[in-house]
Amino acid sequence: MLKEERHKFILNEVALHNRVLLTDIAEQLGVSIDTIRRDVKELDTEEQLKKVHGGAIALGFTNYATTNKNIYAQENKIIIAKKALSLISSGSTILIHGGTTCLELAKAIPNKLELTCFTTSLAVAMELLTKKGVDVLFIGGRLSKESQLAIGASAIHQLSEITLDYSFIGTGYVAVDYGLTEFDLESVQVKKAIIKASKKTVLLLISEKLNSKHRYKTCEINAINTMITEIDPKHTLLDNFRKQDIRLL
Repeated sequence: MLKEERHKFILNEVALHNRVLLTDIAEQLGVSIDTIRRDVKELDTEEQLKKVHGGAIALGFTNYATTNKNIYAQENKIIIAKKALSLISSGSTILIHGGTTCLELAKAIPNKLELTCFTTSLAVAMELLTKKGVDVLFIGGRLSKESQLAIGASAIHQLSEITLDYSFIGTGYVAVDYGLTEFDLESVQVKKAIIKASKKTVLLLISEKLNSKHRYKTCEINAINTMITEIDPKHTLLDNFRKQDIRLL
């Protein structure tokens, strides 16, 4: 495979999943880790992604500012956010997790909607503070410098003491037979706590992530109540998911 082809593949994987590991990319492409390390270093120099220990992250993942121009598939994420908004009613207590799709949901909430909204994301919290009717509660803990999310035991403990009407979460990978998975074990532990605290959990994701999996499991697919993508719920890509005990929007 030519270097240009490797670079294109790496950038697409980083954009889709926010973060990738060098070992995974090397295995997928059948090349050495040193080769991928050099590729990532070059792409970092060109400011097309950010190199981190053992992998790379998308520029949009490191900066959730509302003016950020590096959000992958932003139009599709806006469609997902509008669908998710239809589930939220005034007076509800909800949680919006982190990630660019969840941030689009926070942006979409109208000022007139009165909510109590928890979040583990600094970016989501800052966006929610602009909404007049939203009472914002931040789930604190150790902050990930890369994702700007609260992680660790403190965040998990706080989540154990609340009950949510709805939680809105994203995922790096999802498959019918393997559920929701991530590359980051700490992220998995927080998401497990969110799901446990929620009466209903809503998964927000672009359709490109369907039928993919990684190392660490968050939950089975039927542990969530609703899955929202940008595509029509009757789309053939969702055929296998439609057979599960979940609602598709």
